[in-house]
Amino acid sequence: MRSITKRFPGVLANDSVDFDALHGEVHALLGENGAGKSTLASILTGLYRPDSGEIAIDGKSVEFHSPRDATAAGVSMVHQHFRLAASLTVADNIVLGHSATPWLRTNPTTIQSQVAELAKRYRMPVRPDARVWQLSVGEQQRVEILKALYRGARILILDEPTSLLTPQEADDLFETLRRMTAEGRTIVLVSHKLDELMSVSDRVTVLRAGKLIGTVNTDESSPRELARMMIGRDLDTSPLGGEVGAKRRVGATESGIALELKDVSADDDLGLQALHRISLTVHEGAVFGVAGVAGNGQRELAEAISGARPRTNGDVLVKGRHLRSGATEDAIVRGVAHVPEDRLGTGVSPSLSIAENLILKSHRQAPMSTRGVLRHDRIRRNALDLIKRFAIAAPGPDTPTRLLSGGNVQKVVLARELSSNPAVIVAANPTRGLDVGATEAVRALLLEAARNGVGILLISEDLDEILLLADRIAVIYEGRIMGVVPRSTADVQHLGLLMAGSSA
Repeated sequence: MRSITKRFPGVLANDSVDFDALHGEVHALLGENGAGKSTLASILTGLYRPDSGEIAIDGKSVEFHSPRDATAAGVSMVHQHFRLAASLTVADNIVLGHSATPWLRTNPTTIQSQVAELAKRYRMPVRPDARVWQLSVGEQQRVEILKALYRGARILILDEPTSLLTPQEADDLFETLRRMTAEGRTIVLVSHKLDELMSVSDRVTVLRAGKLIGTVNTDESSPRELARMMIGRDLDTSPLGGEVGAKRRVGATESGIALELKDVSADDDLGLQALHRISLTVHEGAVFGVAGVAGNGQRELAEAISGARPRTNGDVLVKGRHLRSGATEDAIVRGVAHVPEDRLGTGVSPSLSIAENLILKSHRQAPMSTRGVLRHDRIRRNALDLIKRFAIAAPGPDTPTRLLSGGNVQKVVLARELSSNPAVIVAANPTRGLDVGATEAVRALLLEAARNGVGILLISEDLDEILLLADRIAVIYEGRIMGVVPRSTADVQHLGLLMAGSSA
């Protein structure tokens, strides 16, 4: 890709960016949120057309007017959120929409045999006749990769490929990528995980604010250097380094109980049981981590505690006082702060201003309102104070929240929740999708709250995050707690087995 430039209204997403990838290499694409990585990948896969610049494959100039053109040229992308039809079989998903394989006129047995052979060749076990909804997240990712290979992909782009995988599944994925590059295929890996990029990539290209900062050989670089290229300043990337390391406690003292769950069960949105008699205890000033692969009851657990989940049974106690099931106002009064996993969908109201989002829990109370009338001077003053305290990068308090980056939206949520003097914080995937700088800031805020005596229930699919922040770690699988271990004795492989449903 040569001198790629792409503009959107008010934003220069790619500013004359050069990018090249070789046959048989894993080339990592690194950058903060808003750096231009997704735009560049979307241009390479035909979703966007560049305003200027050119793309060449094997030395031949190409123009992509649609994703179909990119696929025909051997370029495919596996998105972070999979694009599969859950009710169809693996084989059906792989051939669906592929012009070279008319789906309705194909012998299903033939297709299943072809898919089985492809899965065997790349050591990605998956049953061709299984329905996608029956598969684990790791198996669904294999289907996406097999779909790309079936359609002749020679250049494969993977967007945050390990964010939903167990450690064992991530290792299996890396082995698959090595087999693919050994055949001369090119892998473009988009990821925020510096250690992961160091272990699997051959080269790394770094973007910042839409510009190319540079391309380096992985074996000649380091996480510290890559972080500096990415955010423009030094950042300690050691396991307990930086601001997070400075605020990390050696281990929280077993003080009073902030949150206790006794035999809590809850249904999912379809009325099926999602939580099975969950019991756990979070102490004041401690971080209790809940690890697990996505879709094993984490959302229902967070909502059962925050009062947002109806049809909840069992006891939820905050500092010894029971919360009423499905009563968010009761949870707020008792001091439960909730940082939901869907920050834009349920964490904020995107069309409202920063100032308005910051008072969503307190707009009925003094000093934000008097006798039901909002006091706009107090609301603005509150917003200016929190924007400064939580380092929210925004033009001003009247800025619509939808215009903020993911990291700054998360800071708005944290500013609102932490400023409410909570007894408990339920934080679900608080750093998902954030760049390394925003991730460090969010983790530091959570640890600061713990140091001030707040009990924190950290629900995260990032095992590294759990191991960094938590004092005790529980693993949830299919709505059940598989085990609880102190961080000091936690073993990644053992946790990975528990995340996969094995108690061995």
